[in-house]
Amino acid sequence: MSLPPLVAPAESLTPQEIRRYSRHLIIPDVAMDGQKRLKNAKVLCVGAGGLGSPALMYLAAAGVGTLGIIDFDVVDESNLQRQVIHGQSDVGRPKAESARDSVREINPLVNVVLHTERLDSSNATEIFAAYDLIVDGTDNFATRYLVNDACVLLGKPYVWGSIYRFDGQASVFWAEHGPCYRCLYPEPPPPGMVPSCAEGGVLGVLCASIGSIQVTEAIKVLTGVGDPLVGRLMIYDALEMTYRAVKVRKDPECPLCGKNPTITELIDYEAFCGAVSDEATSAAVGSTITATELKAMQDRGEDFLLVDVREPAEWEIVRIPGAVLIPKGDLPSKLAELPQNKPIVAYCKTGIRSAEALALLKNAGFKDAVHVQGGVSAWATQVDQTAPVY
Repeated sequence: MSLPPLVAPAESLTPQEIRRYSRHLIIPDVAMDGQKRLKNAKVLCVGAGGLGSPALMYLAAAGVGTLGIIDFDVVDESNLQRQVIHGQSDVGRPKAESARDSVREINPLVNVVLHTERLDSSNATEIFAAYDLIVDGTDNFATRYLVNDACVLLGKPYVWGSIYRFDGQASVFWAEHGPCYRCLYPEPPPPGMVPSCAEGGVLGVLCASIGSIQVTEAIKVLTGVGDPLVGRLMIYDALEMTYRAVKVRKDPECPLCGKNPTITELIDYEAFCGAVSDEATSAAVGSTITATELKAMQDRGEDFLLVDVREPAEWEIVRIPGAVLIPKGDLPSKLAELPQNKPIVAYCKTGIRSAEALALLKNAGFKDAVHVQGGVSAWATQVDQTAPVY
């Protein structure tokens, strides 16, 4: 559906701005009026990572007058495969500062505002209030629900994107004109059900595909051009090279934007989403060892079965010596093959999947099972520094 422009136009464009944005100005649907609206716009990008990189770069190039960047993380070498706003020389720098410098190089006319703190329920409302529109570039459910809820409570549009391996999704959630994120996903998935990009991987260029859709939608909403993805979910399959749109209707029973809302303030989103299930948390109590403790067990020659519950592709990258591979999804069908006369030690990349595997083992009667805190990542940093980190 066509919506009115979100932002009023600035008074004028300078001769320099006219030169810079001339290819926009000769598009009848954008023209001077649309470009002046972009100049007057204030957009916050949550995250300067995979989706935030192309979003920030193209928002800056488009002439959005004020760009906010919120990110508390630092640039890691593993980011560079997809987070193209950063370069090799930025490794170790705060992402927000690295992104700011790239934005200024793209367009020095843009006012960049940095927020280097972690976004949470205590500061989201105050930070968001200064902006017209929010672009979400995060990759975890807790932050997505937080961003959505803050936008609904403030009456602001929220341009959302999601990526995983070869698949991407994008939409515009704006409770004043359509559904919110909770209307599409009323509840987060069970802990451990949906891996993050760090655990499941993502094709780097997919970030550009979905990030560019997000910027396109932001420009449409800001200027009032075209039909934004309000009430529609765009689904992209890179392997098949297909796009399809699915209608998303406002849920009248939505606890946030429905007829009788029960959510009237921001909540504890980490607890709401839960990275690890209660069952796994309970199982891990008293049954968790460190990577150095695992190494000591090996050095003493203790008799135990070391089980890697990651996926085969991860096993090919790095593994702990002496382990056998049983992916977490295959574990239920392999329980009968596991020894009952020796302890089982499970590990994954960071300890989340192995905690879920531990709960399964405990429920199946393997009382002496334990898991490795921090997984193979901890092994690489605490025990064998020659092992690759991914």
